[in-house]
Amino acid sequence: MSAIGTVLLKPGKERSLARRHPWVYAGAVNSVTGAPGNGALVAVRASDGRFLAWAAYSPVSAIRARCWSFDESDQINADWFAAKLDVAVARRRQLQEITSAVRLVYGEADSLPGLVVDRYADFLVVQVHAAGVDAQRELLLDALCSATACQNVFDRSDAALRTREGLGERGGVLRGAAPPEQVQIREHGLEYRVDVRRGHKTGFYLDQRDNRRLTGELVATFVRRHGRAPRVLNCFCYTGGFSIAAACAGAGSVISVDSSADALALARTNAALNGLGPQTAAPDERGLAGAPGRAQLQWCCADVFEQLRALRDQGECFDLIVLDPPKFATNQHQVDRAARAYKDINLGALRLLEHGGALLSFSCSSAVTVELFQKIVAGAVIDAGIGCYLRARLAAGADHPTLMTHPEGEYLKGLLLERI
Repeated sequence: MSAIGTVLLKPGKERSLARRHPWVYAGAVNSVTGAPGNGALVAVRASDGRFLAWAAYSPVSAIRARCWSFDESDQINADWFAAKLDVAVARRRQLQEITSAVRLVYGEADSLPGLVVDRYADFLVVQVHAAGVDAQRELLLDALCSATACQNVFDRSDAALRTREGLGERGGVLRGAAPPEQVQIREHGLEYRVDVRRGHKTGFYLDQRDNRRLTGELVATFVRRHGRAPRVLNCFCYTGGFSIAAACAGAGSVISVDSSADALALARTNAALNGLGPQTAAPDERGLAGAPGRAQLQWCCADVFEQLRALRDQGECFDLIVLDPPKFATNQHQVDRAARAYKDINLGALRLLEHGGALLSFSCSSAVTVELFQKIVAGAVIDAGIGCYLRARLAAGADHPTLMTHPEGEYLKGLLLERI
């Protein structure tokens, strides 16, 4: 395709693009020539006329242009998009050995800004959140189906993000068959059912794959070290990923808390799928329902903030606690409020943690930096009046890579703490 116009930057505003940051903000633009429409290909040039990048133009977005390529010799056409998708899919191919659910395309990290593609068994779930990929949607779908040999594509684009790009709402079947109510996937030997139509994100937290496995490893290590099965608390449990990983690794009991009854219903289904249910045994003295000789599972539909306080009042304590809350800050204006919420839940969890116990605490708010998140959790440790080691910093899996020139892509961050 040919460039429709040129975006000329203000003096000094070329520095970020010269460092290969893929976004051009509206405030950096001096002028636009050629009257490009939403999603049109444009050349981005410095104030002195030097070529900087080929980009997709978005006249109403705060991000006025998203860069496809910084190489002037590139031709942004069907072959170029097909090559990018082939590379992205090939990059994740080794993950097929451990899972049937993987993020195949992660926006800017794969030179396809605004496009997310997740594969769940025989179904592709896409999110189209930028004008450039929306304008090339059919071409991209053709290339995607060719690269994956998968013909079933379902759209889960977020309406709010599309609105900010001047795009209309979109969703539903794009290619092939509609997904069933639940798609079954495997991950590290475990089985899960996923609601790709209505579930959070595209149905499952694929970014937490490695951390779910880590949870199982921590449980198994605890059993070997202490000669007993640990008690586990999973907050914001969603459909039970961390809970099931812990239970299958040898946890003695797992309390899982979420405010969504629908998510908990699917969590119970996933537990049964992995031989952990149905949970029909009578509750024990702590109110946990479970089958003899298995992890005792309790699914608690409640507000996590309130439940943490209730558990403390009941004198409960745990050997392993997982905090994986939803996004508390969607932009910089909400960071202070988010920081208070993160501190609140971490303080509540730390007060329930046994000596020698582990806390896995996460934030998926991209507006909260790694440094700020660690500072918040450190403040909770201080206020709890306990000692903790920082055993590891945690992040998303390999199918969610972060470009060094695009740190905004690193939204998921986590800490593994051990109480002294």
